Amino acid sequence: MPEHIRYARNRREFLTQCFCGFGAMSYASLLAQDAKRLNPLAARPPHFEAKAKSIIFLFQAGGPSHLETFDPKPVLNQLHGQKRPDTFGKVEYQNVNQNSRILGTKRTFARYGKSGLEVSDLLPHQAKIADELCVLRSMHGDMVVHSAAQYQLMSGRVIPGFPAMGSWFTYGLGSESQSLPAYVVMPDPNGAPEAGQPMYTNGFLPAVFQPTMFRAGKRPVLNLEVPKGITMERRRKTVDFIRQLNEANLLGEDAEFAARISAYDTAFRMQTEAPEIFDLSTETQETRDLYGVGKEGTDDYGRRCLLARRLVEKGVRFICVVAGGGGADTEWDAHNDIEKNHLRMAGLTDQPTAALVTDLKRRGLLDSTIVLWGGEFGRSPESERGNGRDHHNTGFTMWAAGGGFKGGLAYGATDDIGLKATVDPVHFRDLHATLIHQMGLDQDRLSFLHQGRRERLTEVHGRVIKEILA
Repeated sequence: MPEHIRYARNRREFLTQCFCGFGAMSYASLLAQDAKRLNPLAARPPHFEAKAKSIIFLFQAGGPSHLETFDPKPVLNQLHGQKRPDTFGKVEYQNVNQNSRILGTKRTFARYGKSGLEVSDLLPHQAKIADELCVLRSMHGDMVVHSAAQYQLMSGRVIPGFPAMGSWFTYGLGSESQSLPAYVVMPDPNGAPEAGQPMYTNGFLPAVFQPTMFRAGKRPVLNLEVPKGITMERRRKTVDFIRQLNEANLLGEDAEFAARISAYDTAFRMQTEAPEIFDLSTETQETRDLYGVGKEGTDDYGRRCLLARRLVEKGVRFICVVAGGGGADTEWDAHNDIEKNHLRMAGLTDQPTAALVTDLKRRGLLDSTIVLWGGEFGRSPESERGNGRDHHNTGFTMWAAGGGFKGGLAYGATDDIGLKATVDPVHFRDLHATLIHQMGLDQDRLSFLHQGRRERLTEVHGRVIKEILA
């Protein structure tokens, strides 16, 4: 160690001694800006220490009934066939009217796990993971029609044109994967839900933050194979040449052009590094059986949930796995027969859903991955067409697991018939704010200047629900 350190005697000497340091700092900044331009999806640090780094949203399109799943209401059966008492107040419905009557449930509830969380017999597999679930029984939204409610669930707004959750998170954090898309949507094979593809899009955010829509079926991505007779070296040269041509025409900050350049690079890397991701035969038979892969009924959803786990392992930031689409009978949209509809949908999804949480946990991934389950609303306490239930947005249930959420917890409550959220209501913007917080982001700083206004996923401001966080 030197015996004497000579300090600068004046400002000029100080700047002279520090010149190289300032230069290095400037150079590093320029390199970072150049890297961001070349790869706008490069991983970025969170605003503060994050509890989670990825989200898997198991979107149950159509609106699963809270009354048949996670919110037991014995009073429903006591009032079955009666008109709703005026003491519960009024709500706006799509089809239920003054002639409708309270509809009891055929489902039975029991307590599961060390926590004693109540789960319906409709979901026996999710009952086994009760201690991992943070059940939000007091969700509510502003819209009672599918499309508007789906927009609000995904983007915080009731109309299209605004960025979805997945786009906001990739905008804020980028992606940890170099060979896969940052934001993936896996649709239901029966078709799109009512709001369609616009509910998943990047809105006014740069196009590079748009989702990659996988195909339904056993080949979610086509053309991953390099054409016969084409070497990888030749393919790389082709992609490099296309990039050079694109960059030669890239004047200023052209977001659409930058997105196209990024898409070419991602496609090449997927051809070279990602084909094995989609090959589920590399999984053990025990794992495939856990998800119900190869089993009638659960094969499709099981494959997509298993693929979601594999994508998270490779650093994909946000994955939406859709259950339901193409119409009421193939969604959780039980207008005609709540029992028939929900038994069908639960049969398709319950086992894969529980398997995903179980598999993430045993691989040490659940702590860093948020699994979110739910739809755009719930179902009405009153009957529609005899034994069905109408759309219901004033009180319903969603759940979250992993990523710093408390497991084995039922938070909030609806009234005695599940009509309204009465204890600790949670609006969609509160859910969004809590997800943002768990991903290490500040909801106000996660913003984008659009038409003179700083837009946010939470619109104005959401409440971070700290009571449900570990």
